Amino acid sequence: MRDIRRGRIILGVLVAVSLLGATVDQRTGAESPFVPVRQAGAGVFGAIERAAGFVTRPVTGFIHSLATAPGAQDEVRRLRAENARLRSGLVANSLDAARSAQLKRMLGTVSRGGYDVLPANVIARRGNPGFEEAVELDVGAEDGVRPEMTVMNADGLVGRVVLTGPRTSTVVLISDRGSATGARLEGGQEIGVVHGVGQNGRLVQFRLLDSTAPMAPGGRIVSFGSQRGAPYVAGVPIGVIERVEATPGELTRVAFARPYADLTALDVVGVVLRAPRRDPRDAVLPPKEGAGPPKQVAVPPKVGAVPPTAGAVPPKEEKERTR
Repeated sequence: MRDIRRGRIILGVLVAVSLLGATVDQRTGAESPFVPVRQAGAGVFGAIERAAGFVTRPVTGFIHSLATAPGAQDEVRRLRAENARLRSGLVANSLDAARSAQLKRMLGTVSRGGYDVLPANVIARRGNPGFEEAVELDVGAEDGVRPEMTVMNADGLVGRVVLTGPRTSTVVLISDRGSATGARLEGGQEIGVVHGVGQNGRLVQFRLLDSTAPMAPGGRIVSFGSQRGAPYVAGVPIGVIERVEATPGELTRVAFARPYADLTALDVVGVVLRAPRRDPRDAVLPPKEGAGPPKQVAVPPKVGAVPPTAGAVPPKEEKERTR
């Protein structure tokens, strides 16, 4: 009991001192003797508050994120959808620009040969019964496409139509092992047959029918043409010979050529609806690599000739004037 009374007395004294100090501090204001004590306390308690805030801030942030999670997730989904839309728009614009450039090049090629073509896009690459290398086009019978029509692009011969649907058609590539195309060497009458050998269209085989005719790497091949232009029209570039095989004792010569058309990356092509009236021969072939424009050769003046000067009178007129 004595300890309890002593504690109460001490507590009462402390409370009285505190009240007295607060009263003095309030009355004296800035001149209070307790200003240093108050500043020291503010520093101590401020540090404690900062530490407490550092500890509790992640917790309060987590609670806030939980409270706003549905709206944040909706915003994230919206931003992701917007980014996907923008990316698809950029891809579509780049594809449209690339296809427009390919179409422009192809129209320039077909205009040199006089072909009447229907532009089309390759929408799939798939095998067909009897053929391994074939592509699907987005044009068909409703667009005037029929089987046994020639298909080309801006670079050269692609293949022939073998099957048509109302709005699609199947084209067998010249690289297919079952494909055979009449061909002719550039600048001559030597003819042969181009066969596909697979290998993803990297090479085709050219078998020259005349074993005595000259043939060397770098020679260029164009389509010979079929009767009434079906399945192949004449004059379409096929490829460049890369190597000639030795075939001693055989009646034909064999070479392997690199196709002009990239048969592994086809996009814009043209279905030839009507063959040209005249065989374009070699007019559709691209310029040879390294070939530039014809050089302008200056003609030297004749020996003893004096170049005319400004205001000079020709000799004939001078004679007539002296008369």
